[in-house]
Amino acid sequence: MSPATATALKWTGLAVAAIVAGVGLIFGFYEGVPAQQVILYTAATFALVAWVWRSYTTRWAEGASAVEASREGAGSRRRAWRAFARNYRWIIAGLVVLLAVFGICSATITGFFSVLNIISLLVLIGLLVFSSFMSRFVVENRSAFIGLTVLVGLFVVGSLKVEGFVYANNIKSMLLFASFLGLACVGQTMVALLGGLDLSIPFVIGAANVGLLYLIGLGVPAWFAVVLIILLGVAIGLLNGFLSFRLQGQALILTLGIGFAVSGLTQILTSLGSRFAGNVFGSVPEWLSNLAAMNGRTFGLEVPPVIVIWLVVAALLIVGMKNTVYGRYLYALGGNRVSAARLSISERGYWTAAYAISGGVSAMTGALLLGWSGGGFIGVGQPYLFMTLAAVVIGGTSLLGGHGGYGFTVIGVLVLQVLTSFLVGIGLDYQWQQFIFGLLILPMVALYARSPHIRTQV
Repeated sequence: MSPATATALKWTGLAVAAIVAGVGLIFGFYEGVPAQQVILYTAATFALVAWVWRSYTTRWAEGASAVEASREGAGSRRRAWRAFARNYRWIIAGLVVLLAVFGICSATITGFFSVLNIISLLVLIGLLVFSSFMSRFVVENRSAFIGLTVLVGLFVVGSLKVEGFVYANNIKSMLLFASFLGLACVGQTMVALLGGLDLSIPFVIGAANVGLLYLIGLGVPAWFAVVLIILLGVAIGLLNGFLSFRLQGQALILTLGIGFAVSGLTQILTSLGSRFAGNVFGSVPEWLSNLAAMNGRTFGLEVPPVIVIWLVVAALLIVGMKNTVYGRYLYALGGNRVSAARLSISERGYWTAAYAISGGVSAMTGALLLGWSGGGFIGVGQPYLFMTLAAVVIGGTSLLGGHGGYGFTVIGVLVLQVLTSFLVGIGLDYQWQQFIFGLLILPMVALYARSPHIRTQV
């Protein structure tokens, strides 16, 4: 059989399968069969007709010799499939995860299996395959490309599934909460670029949140209390940086221990003479509430100032880290400490400064969260223990140092916030949200871990 004949038979079979499946689709909807069953039966009919056509036309055209030839070529086809599976194993793993999550949600959530959710699943699968294939051609900033693709996919699915998802108020709400997370991620990103981690961030946020309202309640002027809290955050960061530099390789445990100590000491000091340990009640200044409230205004515009603050901080960091001596030296230290030391770059100075910035920005985030909530709570920063690390990883900044940046983290923050809004919109509990966050992080870590570290390329 000539190649032209084989091609004609193949396309004819696909056309016949599509026609038969289409007729079944039309009659199914006409008879009022549930949409889920119609879609399932249509897909099954198409696959069955195409398989039968290919099987019998091959035997009819080639006869027994074609069957023998196909048996001889079965081994090579199996090898080809194994090679395909090896080359695209991460895409296949991602598809399996998506299908597993969809199956679990369909089995446990009433009404989850619907036409709209199936369309949303297909959109996500399409974007996953597209981003995975295209990332091979986007060598530079591959993680940013993948993150943006995921962000677009989540936004499209959210707009299809959740009513009011693209409304102005919902977008403003997502940006508001993304601003808090984005500011909390400033220090984590800078520390990660050096190959470290700062697990004291949530504890500093909670301590600043409670300590600020406590100082205001003692009669300290609000503006001075904010400055004092930020300076205390910087001092905690300096302590983190100095001790973790002295004890190389112990930054994770050390910062966690200092975070617990700061949180405990704050509760001891603020609960003296009170029965409410970890909580402080009082009046928050109007200007502080305006900075972080949903109805806050910036120069008369209905935009919460915290969003503008985050945008300014993000712009300064993205531009500054690429175009200043401090930023270039920070990347140099994260990429190769030995080479940086030979250039007379002070590793201790940059390491300590990164942790100091982390502590100061974390304290500022706690102060802004006080303006949003109106009450001091020591546990307000606990979600940021996981979320800051997740945003950095999803954005593509290497935890080994030397690669990434705050622009990548911004993408990770937006992905997490849009995903959170979507999961809340479809009614998933917090436990389910954490489960899906974990499933999202695992393939991201596996994907980025395949890239060689910068120190192996210089």
